[in-house]
Parts: sequence; C-alpha cells; structure tokens
Amino acid sequence: QVQVVESGGGLVQPGGSLRLSCAVSGFSLDDYAIAWFRQAPGKEREGVSCISSSDGSTRYADSLKGRFTISRDNAKNTVYLQMNSLKPEDTAVYYCAAGVLTCRRLWDEYDYWGQGTQVTVSA
Repeated sequence: QVQVVESGGGLVQPGGSLRLSCAVSGFSLDDYAIAWFRQAPGKEREGVSCISSSDGSTRYADSLKGRFTISRDNAKNTVYLQMNSLKPEDTAVYYCAAGVLTCRRLWDEYDYWGQGTQVTVSA
C-alpha cells in the first residue's frame, strides 16, 4: 500500500529552523522523485523544492534558494526539507508528492500525495 506521510511541522519564531520529513512506503525512492509544495491561506499551492530519483539532482523555487535544502535517505525511504531563516511568509501547509523518476512542475503531474503538515512562523 502506497503511503506518503509528512511530519515535522509546527510553530517557530521568525529566523528559526524546522526540518520536515516525508516518509514513503509502497514504492522506492530509487524510482520516484519527491517534491515539496506549500499552500498558504488564500493562496495557490506553489512548488518549493524537488529531488529526482535518478541522480539526486535538486530544484528550488528561486525565492527560497539558500534557505531551504532538500535531501533524501533512500535506506529510510524518507526525504527531508531543512528550512532555515524562516519568515512569516513561509507559513503554510507543506505537502510532499511523488512522481516516477523526474521532477515535474505541477502538483497534478505527480502520482502520490501526502496530507500535509502545518508550518507556522510567528513571534
């Protein structure tokens, strides 16, 4: 049975850090790219980052480069999103999505999706 489960969200002060986890089962990270998306209240869902299955290449939204880092541990079937220097505008529900082999741009182009984890950045 395929599962995609996010965890690690919470409340953090501006300037703080969080590490989100995306644990998958029912398929291998050797075969699937994993992307992180986020959706803030009243806004459209946006792509945050992605890591491919083939060569581990990574992509980031331009506005997030340098603050967020995506990584994976294939042995643990888990992908991480390290978020540093968090800002109030990073407040959103963060989702991960899995798609065969390569990163895609749109949410609907992925095959499996998680339920999301809330990140709130506030003093």
